[in-house]
Amino acid sequence: MNSSLKVPLSTKLKPEQNHFAITIAPLCIAEIYTLADNPANGAVVVMSGMVRNQTDGKSVVALEYQAYQPMAIKVFEQISREIRTQWPEVETVVIHHRVGRLKIGEISVLVAIGCPHRSEAFEACRYGIDTLKHTAPIWKKEHWADGSSSWVSIGACEEQ
Repeated sequence: MNSSLKVPLSTKLKPEQNHFAITIAPLCIAEIYTLADNPANGAVVVMSGMVRNQTDGKSVVALEYQAYQPMAIKVFEQISREIRTQWPEVETVVIHHRVGRLKIGEISVLVAIGCPHRSEAFEACRYGIDTLKHTAPIWKKEHWADGSSSWVSIGACEEQ
């Protein structure tokens, strides 16, 4: 009697490798890359969203982010499921978002995708950040050089 059963490759389930976080701590590209790295990857694509010094020609001095963390993490999990449905070869999904007051040049969000092939990694990463910006309960307040400020509502995304 043969005690080793051969399971067809198509029925083996690979464990999902995800890492999601909402944090007040500064975000580190090297850390996110390491979390997304995997020996099965031929590509790791990292998208880094940073605080820029202007919006629509108006000078920005800082951004402030707030999030409903439990729901945001659930949204990150849903985004990962959608990515894995659309790009089944994706090995790793990492989404980290920072909250609090951020200065110009600081990283506010990192999305990293590890995948055997670069085209799928690029597509999945773009889908991840675009979907996050439209659906995650994360709000941004822009602080202007003139001392005023304004909140940007969820789903208010830049035109492509």
